[in-house]
Amino acid sequence: MVPIYAAAIAAREWKRRNDMMLVRRLQWPVISVGSLSAGGAGKTPVVIALATLLREHGWQVDVLSRGYGRKGRGVERVDLNVVDAAARFGDEPVVIAQRAGVAVWVGAERFAAGAAAEDYAASAGEADSSAALRNDRQKRAHLLDDGFQHWRLARTVDAVLVTAEDFEDALLPAGNRREGLAALRRADVVVLREVERERVEARVRGLMNPDAALWSVRRETRFAELTGVQRAGARPLAFCAIARPEDFWATLEEAGCELAGKAAFRDHRRYAMANIERLVAMAKECGATGFITTEKDAVKLTEPDREWLQGQLMERLSSVGPVCVVGLKARFVDEEDVVRELEARCQ
Repeated sequence: MVPIYAAAIAAREWKRRNDMMLVRRLQWPVISVGSLSAGGAGKTPVVIALATLLREHGWQVDVLSRGYGRKGRGVERVDLNVVDAAARFGDEPVVIAQRAGVAVWVGAERFAAGAAAEDYAASAGEADSSAALRNDRQKRAHLLDDGFQHWRLARTVDAVLVTAEDFEDALLPAGNRREGLAALRRADVVVLREVERERVEARVRGLMNPDAALWSVRRETRFAELTGVQRAGARPLAFCAIARPEDFWATLEEAGCELAGKAAFRDHRRYAMANIERLVAMAKECGATGFITTEKDAVKLTEPDREWLQGQLMERLSSVGPVCVVGLKARFVDEEDVVRELEARCQ
């Protein structure tokens, strides 16, 4: 299957190079944040970090996302107050909207999402008394979430996350990589984890465009409670539905968590009572004192106005012990260099 997938990638690349007339361009600059892998590279924390950084420097920023697995249709702006937000808009867009404090637009056609965002901003700007906000077009940008392989939308900057695991991984379906390492030649910026930079920088520089920039991100682990007054006890059961659960387990162990057990579900899975019963049974069997999960999973367990989720599911988990949420906060090591680079490229 891997040779077939590799051939499909080559065909898509050929089509991309020869069908540039199909690429559409938005009015605002587009800064894409993507990866070589199908998931697990840490794009969401980096999108949040970039949106927060640019907003703090006076940019008007929004995020364009596919909203993978969403039940909604067409183009929509994420509304955290609607019923069943994570199911309607997608779990990752909801996390971004919660953490970044910027507008997040979802739609399978990212150009349409961006056009809707620009129309909305234009109509809002007519009533805005801030002339600087309306007229400084250099301070406006769309952040394209997971956009490296979405070539139908023109982008001003292509930022690509690379992890040490990418160098050991294989192409889909044998591994988790969507493209070969040579695809880094297309990137304008390569983003590395600070703790991995010394180990992989030489290999990355040998693959990337000489004119491309290299940024580092520092990742910090954040703990928060969903239920209970203490963290999930001395020996929690960890569970998640993400692309690379091994990274989550490693993060917890590095933070000093002694896990009673681990349970991994398919990426983006929406939890049902059967899943919760399985977790409760596992917790009782291994003597867990509570549960620990990710932010992306938490938004599917705390959706507003869904009594059967907030009530029955959370009550069932809480019968074992507190439920703790672990989030990853990313921060660029040299934020001023990042801003200067983007200001120069987005003029």
